[in-house]
Amino acid sequence: MAGVAVIVPATTVQAHSVADAVSLYPPIQGASTWDRFGLSGPAVHHVVFSNWGYTNDWSVDIYRNPGATVVSPFGTRTAAGHPVSVHVVTVRPGCATGNLADGGYRIGLEARDDTLGVVVARADVMHVNNKPAGIVVGATVGPWTRLGETGRFRYSSCYQVNGDTGAHIHLEVINQHRYSCYIPRGANTALTDETVIGRAGVHYSGGRQAC
Repeated sequence: MAGVAVIVPATTVQAHSVADAVSLYPPIQGASTWDRFGLSGPAVHHVVFSNWGYTNDWSVDIYRNPGATVVSPFGTRTAAGHPVSVHVVTVRPGCATGNLADGGYRIGLEARDDTLGVVVARADVMHVNNKPAGIVVGATVGPWTRLGETGRFRYSSCYQVNGDTGAHIHLEVINQHRYSCYIPRGANTALTDETVIGRAGVHYSGGRQAC
């Protein structure tokens, strides 16, 4: 797990699962913008959430005006071609107040290599508005399953946005073993559905690592 060296008997399955990568994509369908204002790039942006008892590896804000469809960031196959399934593991208000008006939903997703039967990584997708009723813990989601929408929430310590151009999804990623990485990009970089923004299942030595 991230943050702690865990000594286990070496097996072929474990070695393969650690080495094999899954690409990460923007969690917004269609066009979006990476770190629009130069304040939320992965090298410096705050990491809020934890999984498996460990702080997530890195975070970034990806921008799109309210009403855009939010989706899973995980690719559908590993680098070795193994199919990847994604399941919902967290659905709750994202802000500590517990009030959705302060920042929408946090939706946690877990990616699993179906060939090896191992968990690769998790991602937390935060500031989700208008979540469908079917997005509940245990649900399986595909790459285009609608998790909700980008939205505007009231200004608070959890969400400091003044206009629609500031609406964004806060994305965090964590590997099951060792650390995931992000693709370094300049502020205000345009993204598409097919832009790779990071990789999970890789084997970096610390958090906030560029691929």
